[in-house]
Amino acid sequence: MTRCTVFGASGFIGQALTRALIDAGHEVHAPGRGEHLDLAIDLGHVFYCIGMTADFRSRPFDTVRAHVSLLLDLLERHRFQSFLYLSSTRVYAGADRAHEDVPLTVNPHDPSDLYNLSKLAGEAICLHSGKPRCRIARLSNVVGFDPHSRNFHAELIREALSGRILLQSAPSSEKDYILLRDAVGLIMRIGLHGEAPVYNVASGVNLTHERWCAALARATDCTVGHAPDAPEYRFPPIDITRVRGEFGFEPVPVLEAVPSLVEEFRKFPDQ
Repeated sequence: MTRCTVFGASGFIGQALTRALIDAGHEVHAPGRGEHLDLAIDLGHVFYCIGMTADFRSRPFDTVRAHVSLLLDLLERHRFQSFLYLSSTRVYAGADRAHEDVPLTVNPHDPSDLYNLSKLAGEAICLHSGKPRCRIARLSNVVGFDPHSRNFHAELIREALSGRILLQSAPSSEKDYILLRDAVGLIMRIGLHGEAPVYNVASGVNLTHERWCAALARATDCTVGHAPDAPEYRFPPIDITRVRGEFGFEPVPVLEAVPSLVEEFRKFPDQ
């Protein structure tokens, strides 16, 4: 039986990963926040799922603490067989290509780049810590049912269920999305068997906001509009050649899950 330790197991990704590891027959320890860990115990295969999401701009100290400070303590003081740090494909913002090996740029004067800076600091610490088998998984926008989520797709579904979507960004805006089950499956394989230092966990296909809205309109009969002069946001397509080649990964089209997601969110109208 393989021993695994999941940090951030109460979060959206962490919960699903913990369930999947247990279902696969692994021994899983999910430390609670502030739990003391015995330095003599080998943590086995570590999955670091701690991170900030949509509220990082209003919580800069918590963002750096989650992405860097807690990580430092684990890497410096504890023993493990492997360590997988969950980062984000947001780090490719402003890049022409989104391959794992491209140089990346950030701007410390841009408050939005605090997220990218702290994630990249965490990546660099992992890759240069000198500890065994430290790897990075850069996650795209993960789509799944989370009644407490304030991410784009969750808010869009809530608007659709209210009867009208009013986009605050241009319908032509686009980025990559991956279904939760696909993301968790890849995270498990990378954490337990990955050979490369960095992996993109994504679908490799950008979806426009217009296509999201069309799928939701079919599922809910809602109307769709957008704010005047709504800005356009575009991200480069995420390169998934590495996970395709090493793991034979082929993503399920995200929009196929829209009807089931709508039904899940319909059960929690007040969240």
